[in-house]
Amino acid sequence: MKLIIVAGLIALAAVSCSARPQNDVEVVEYESDNIGIGGYKFSYKLSDGTTRTEEAVLNNAGTENESLSVRGSVSWVAPDGQTYTINFVADENGFQPEGAHIPK
Repeated sequence: MKLIIVAGLIALAAVSCSARPQNDVEVVEYESDNIGIGGYKFSYKLSDGTTRTEEAVLNNAGTENESLSVRGSVSWVAPDGQTYTINFVADENGFQPEGAHIPK
């Protein structure tokens, strides 16, 4: 659960870095599949170029080792016009982001 919160906070930070004021941004596309059992997936695209996709699966359901594995990506256009992308995995090994602008 902590991993989902961390991933959400990073996504919010990414969205807040848009080149246009937030009140001018519109949702261009949105898809969601969340029945509350076994995982979820969603994606959206905003008019400022921000995109986000995320999919989670429940591993070892009903066992002592039950865990949620989340994979996704977020992209946004910075004020300088450059597009940044973060691909991430959040699972029993923690939050693992990757991006060309993230030091290794």
